[in-house]
Amino acid sequence: MKPSFLVKSILAFAIVFLSASSALNAQEFPPKKTITMVVGFAAGGSADNAARIIAKKLSEDLGQNVIVDNKPGAGGNIAHAFTANAPTDGSVILFGSIGPLSIAPHLMKLPYDPQKDLAPLTMGVTFPNVLVVIPELDIKTLKEYVAYAKKNPGKITFASTGSGSASHLQGELFNVRADIDTVHVPYKGGSPAMVDLLGGRVSSYYSALATAEPYIKSGKLIPIASTGLKRAPTLPNVPTIAESGYPGFDAVNWYAFVAPGKTPEVILDKWNKALVAVLTDKVTNKQLAEHGLTPNPGSREDLAKYIASQSATWGKIIADRKITAE
Repeated sequence: MKPSFLVKSILAFAIVFLSASSALNAQEFPPKKTITMVVGFAAGGSADNAARIIAKKLSEDLGQNVIVDNKPGAGGNIAHAFTANAPTDGSVILFGSIGPLSIAPHLMKLPYDPQKDLAPLTMGVTFPNVLVVIPELDIKTLKEYVAYAKKNPGKITFASTGSGSASHLQGELFNVRADIDTVHVPYKGGSPAMVDLLGGRVSSYYSALATAEPYIKSGKLIPIASTGLKRAPTLPNVPTIAESGYPGFDAVNWYAFVAPGKTPEVILDKWNKALVAVLTDKVTNKQLAEHGLTPNPGSREDLAKYIASQSATWGKIIADRKITAE
């Protein structure tokens, strides 16, 4: 064998070996750097609380630092757009929400495609919201809320975690079902929405249970109905909208885990396994339940189908009812 041929063969082998090593390193899990869990809402709300509980357990399980990065604004769309363009090495995941993943695409032009630019990992948690009002309204039931709204069109305001969020669409949907005119006021998350509600700057809010519960217990807010088909376990005496004269009303909220769309399949599968392990952990389940959240982990395929189904459902409602972002 000629020396030049031998040298070329060795070089070729080295190149192939180094390329293979680079590919393996690129698909290393967990990646050897801090992992970021992006949240589309401000600190202190239900999404943030859940993310921090899950991130803590993930850090323990993976032996890797997992930080929560709050990127509030535009109903969560800022965080989703950020994640769609984030590194694809598994170092960034998003605690995504129903608004940007299933509702916003029907309301506005987005800089990303939720079903192409974000890869499903697993469903995270589900929960109903609760419609709460300030005591100054002197309203105790949903019937009284509707009666007041009919008598005073445009006077009742309802807060949301942003245009296109679940709390926004729940309010718009109830406007249609009850034939009332309440005015939407968007915020950058549950915490700032609650601050203005308690300050009397808005009069009602389709709030996450955990966000509203302390103020319900202290009498600062009055709960009048929840948005799921079943009563919330933490508020058993509060009827659902469905049982309060609007049968079939079912608008639960949910948060799910997604990654940048071009993340390698092997990393997506490993993230699914890691997240499902956390979401089935008994201690984590108990902590989430204390915030009114029900873990609902599953396969990547199940989440993809659910997001598509929710998108079709809300898309039809938005089109039929001519609902707009603002």
